[in-house]
Amino acid sequence: MADEGRATGGGALGRPAREATSDTPGTIRGPGRVLVALYGVFALAAGARAAVQLSTQFDEAPLAYLLSAVAAVVYVIATIGLARGGRGGRRTAVVSCSIELAGVLVVGTLSLLDPAAFPDATVWSGYGQGYGYVPLLLPVLGLLWLRHQSRVAQGDGPDRPR
Repeated sequence: MADEGRATGGGALGRPAREATSDTPGTIRGPGRVLVALYGVFALAAGARAAVQLSTQFDEAPLAYLLSAVAAVVYVIATIGLARGGRGGRRTAVVSCSIELAGVLVVGTLSLLDPAAFPDATVWSGYGQGYGYVPLLLPVLGLLWLRHQSRVAQGDGPDRPR
C-alpha cells in the first residue's frame, strides 16, 4: 500500500506533488519563466503607460494610446496563458502571441509609412523601437517556446496518440 502511494506520488508517505509532475511539460519551466516575467513586465509597463495617456492626453493621440491599451491587454492574456500552461494555456498564449506579432508588424509598418497617423508612439510603433525591439522579438520567442512545449507534450508518454 505504501509502495503504491510512492509510485503515484500521492499519499502521506509518497513524494510531493511537484516531484510527481516534474516530467510533465510546462510553459513556466526554464525559458518559459523568463517569458512569463517579460510578458508580465510589458503588461504592467504598457498598461500603466496607456492608463496615464488615456486619462491625461487622450485628445492628443487617441489611436496611439488606445493601441497601447490593446497591447497591454494582449500582454496580460499572453502572461496568463504562459503561466497557466497545459493545452488550454498554450492555446491562449499562441493566440495572444500571434495577435501581438500581427499588431507589431502592422502598427510598426504603418507608423513608418505614415508617421502623421501616430503623433505619439505606441508600444508597437517602429516595431517596438522605443522598447529596444523587445515587442517584436517577444512574440517570436513566445511562439517558438510554445511550439517546443507542444512537441514535448505530444511526446509525453508512450501510449499518447500523436
